[in-house]
Amino acid sequence: MNLVFLYGPPGAGKLTVGRELEALTGYRLFHNHLTVDLVSAAFDFGTEPFVSLREHIWLSVFREAARRGVSLVFTFAPERTVRERFIPEAVEVVESAGGRVLFAELTCEAAELERRIESPSRKALGKLRSAALYRELKEGGAFRHPKMPAAALSLDTTRRPPRETARLIAEHFRLA
Repeated sequence: MNLVFLYGPPGAGKLTVGRELEALTGYRLFHNHLTVDLVSAAFDFGTEPFVSLREHIWLSVFREAARRGVSLVFTFAPERTVRERFIPEAVEVVESAGGRVLFAELTCEAAELERRIESPSRKALGKLRSAALYRELKEGGAFRHPKMPAAALSLDTTRRPPRETARLIAEHFRLA
């Protein structure tokens, strides 16, 4: 079982690349907003019960997938409400069941990130859609987060098509 941990800032293309990687490898796509949307129906974003329940769900899905040999592509936007212990716990859950966690970072130039953030396609998914709000959140430290492990692969998506990015990830990790 592999857990491809795609991470990067809002607008870097995690979901789009994740979908391409799912199509290429047959892995299941576990988009982090599924859990965020579920938990925020009951608890405000960033509150203690929100953070605790969100991470519990993420880890439970990883654990069950690892136990059953179901490989996943997980999209993740590191931000300050993620507890420092979450990443090591995720690695432990997967590796203790014989799986591998494969970290792939997606980056993008700031101007392109802001253009993408304002794309109408993000509205349907309840994603951040204001470049001004993104800048405000960034300046306020919302995207400061516990240190991520060194990515085995870091790809700039500014001018690289999602399908090519997914292909590079699959080749690098020998997934397909």
